[in-house]
Amino acid sequence: MRDEFDDLYEKIRKGKVEREDAIFLAGKPFYLFCIADELRKEEKGDVVTYVVNRNINFTNICVGACKFCAFGEEKEEGYLLSMDAVLSKVEEAVNNEATEICIQGGLHPDLALTDYCGIIESIKSKFDVHIHAFSPMEIYHVAKNSGMSEEEVLKGLKNAGLGSIPGTAAEILDDSIREIICPGKIKTEKWVEIIKTAHRLGIPSTATIMYGHIESVEDRIDHLFKIREIQKETEGFTEFVLLKFMRKNNELGRMVNGNVSFLETAMVHALSRVILHPYCNNIQASWVKLGMRDVQKMLYFGVNDLGGTLMEENISRLSGSPAGEYMSPEDFERLIKDAGRTPKRRDTLYELII
Repeated sequence: MRDEFDDLYEKIRKGKVEREDAIFLAGKPFYLFCIADELRKEEKGDVVTYVVNRNINFTNICVGACKFCAFGEEKEEGYLLSMDAVLSKVEEAVNNEATEICIQGGLHPDLALTDYCGIIESIKSKFDVHIHAFSPMEIYHVAKNSGMSEEEVLKGLKNAGLGSIPGTAAEILDDSIREIICPGKIKTEKWVEIIKTAHRLGIPSTATIMYGHIESVEDRIDHLFKIREIQKETEGFTEFVLLKFMRKNNELGRMVNGNVSFLETAMVHALSRVILHPYCNNIQASWVKLGMRDVQKMLYFGVNDLGGTLMEENISRLSGSPAGEYMSPEDFERLIKDAGRTPKRRDTLYELII
């Protein structure tokens, strides 16, 4: 048995772990956790990073109908922030040392590429910040509204000053699951196509998973291997972000029995470190989704990054996020130090600032 584990560990270190290996590790959580923590330490040492950023949900008007969402509203009942309101939020963030502005919103039926470029151009004309904005689903929606290809939209956004895109709208990259939880959303193939196109155009992105609803452990593993294959090809992912399903105030939550356990959360974070090694070596846990206590514990299961300050967050909050909307740099520093690690502030592309 010892030789079997040694052989598997060597495969993992070489980035050659296979699906059946990952399934085996999921059944041996103690061994999995040890490997994940060792890999984290080898790759990142004891440094844990975070970014000072602001999240701006510029509209909640949405033609989508995702069953896990409590954010979207009909046009008559929703909001669309004015440009002055957006700029005011950016100014406040910059005055609080933010280096990144994250912009996401609902799928507004009336907005086209010129509107999205206008938001970016207005911000960039006044502030020297990185714009991290517009998921693959939003890119698809803008292309459809504008009568353009997704590549043309991405080029337009990049020319306007877009720095990177969030790899949200991934949920679980399995169309049989997507048909249940988000039937109106882009299919797996389209998500992958848009992400690869962005990477080819020099626009990096994050990668994400939403776990803890109707998917199985095997589905999570398959999702991770899809992310790994993209990263091996493009090297365009800056990080992998794990997002626990928030079950309050949404249809999917009423379909799911029980909450995801701490053990499951620890396992999927550890599996992410092991499967994605050495291709994507930034594994991020979400304090918004997990709360302060559990996100700190994830630092022992392969995690080396805790995301951003956000300053405001509406999508998770409306689905029952336990952690509020803002974590100050001081709180990040304290949380990380209390875990016995070394906090470092970073920018969007993981260059260390402090």
